Amino acid sequence: MRTPLILATAGLLFMASAQAVTTTKITVNGMVCAFCAQGIEKKLSALPQTRAVYVDLGEKIVAVEAREGQTIDVDKVRAEIKDAGYDVVKVEAIEQSVESLRAAAAKAKKK
Repeated sequence: MRTPLILATAGLLFMASAQAVTTTKITVNGMVCAFCAQGIEKKLSALPQTRAVYVDLGEKIVAVEAREGQTIDVDKVRAEIKDAGYDVVKVEAIEQSVESLRAAAAKAKKK
């Protein structure tokens, strides 16, 4: 009885690690309005490797999630943001989806 449970648990852990989400989180200075956010979101959504984009004005972050099996071209993202007139402060890779970032921000705003 224990063996099937252990195997099932191991299988779930393997599947979870195999489906890890790659998101690039960028801290950006200069974004002050919804129009700023919309412009950045539109530019980054047009990149072929982009699955989803999330912009949080309050936290000054832009998150770009890669399509499955692809990676985000950080230099291209940085250039798009700079060309739009904003300063890139920090870039980091995280294993969290844009959807979960959006949900966490919505939950924090409710408090």
